[in-house]
Amino acid sequence: MRFLEKVYTENDLKENLMRNKKIAVLGYGSQGRAWALNMRDSGLNVTVGLERQGKSWEKAVADGFKPLKSRDAVRDADAVIFLVPDMAQRELYKNIMNDIKDDADIVFAHGFNVHYGLINPKNHDVYMVAPKAPGPSVREFYERGGGVPVLIAVANDVSGRSKEKALSIAYSLGALRAGAIETTFKEETETDLIGEQLDLVGGITELLRSTFNIMVEMGYKPEMAYFEAINEMKLIVDQVFEKGISGMLRAVSDTAKYGGLTTGKYIINDDVRKRMRERAEYIVSGKFAEEWIEEYGEGSKNLESMMLNIDNSLEEQVGKQLREIVLRGRPK
Repeated sequence: MRFLEKVYTENDLKENLMRNKKIAVLGYGSQGRAWALNMRDSGLNVTVGLERQGKSWEKAVADGFKPLKSRDAVRDADAVIFLVPDMAQRELYKNIMNDIKDDADIVFAHGFNVHYGLINPKNHDVYMVAPKAPGPSVREFYERGGGVPVLIAVANDVSGRSKEKALSIAYSLGALRAGAIETTFKEETETDLIGEQLDLVGGITELLRSTFNIMVEMGYKPEMAYFEAINEMKLIVDQVFEKGISGMLRAVSDTAKYGGLTTGKYIINDDVRKRMRERAEYIVSGKFAEEWIEEYGEGSKNLESMMLNIDNSLEEQVGKQLREIVLRGRPK
């Protein structure tokens, strides 16, 4: 059974609609730098916009750009690409919205602010190009002649060509060498948050920490517990990335396979799945967004407290020492 109805590649792009257009990239962090460099190397006219001079400004200059304050960068831009952190985008948009040209495109790499109504540019083409990899990989793959896949979505299509323009940006990032998959702002935002919270960041973090601490409580040395409960996660994830879950299971020993499949169902039982579904529904309802916006507005005090707890944990102290050994032995 084939699930992907359409994957857009370079053969699907009849014309790069971004060529000869002025592009303003707002932000020069992980994604911002990769986007700006890739698009410039693809022949696009790119200006970097930043709110203040600092390390990002210096990095942009070192890369050959002449950055401008965000307000100045967008004034004559045909496409304004928001690549600052999610929670900084609404305030930035408010500050520069009157400087953006009436016919300029508003582009995002994640749907959070548009989906939850924090940014709502009604009279502009609004679309998304969401790379499915961190910024350094977006750049590295491009430089090596490849590209990372992207999701594309259209929230507002005044011109009737928003999808083509999203594909044009994807092409300029090198993404169409891999492929672009069409989605919606709603689907991208909600699946991203659900994946992060249920397993990628939330679930896995607690599984790693819980397994480590159970081993230590049972009397095993912390360094052994760290190796087995946390460090080896990379080996498993790499297998899943390259071969899928079935391929990973076929790559490990029969002992690991049998023990993992039987114990995994014991730990992730119907009660756990019920709570996972509840959290997923919490996200879909919009309540998580409300909670996070309130938390951010109050200075992210709860977040800082949770991070401090992890920073000071035994597993972090042990891990810091063991990573020195592991990384020291890595081939150069």
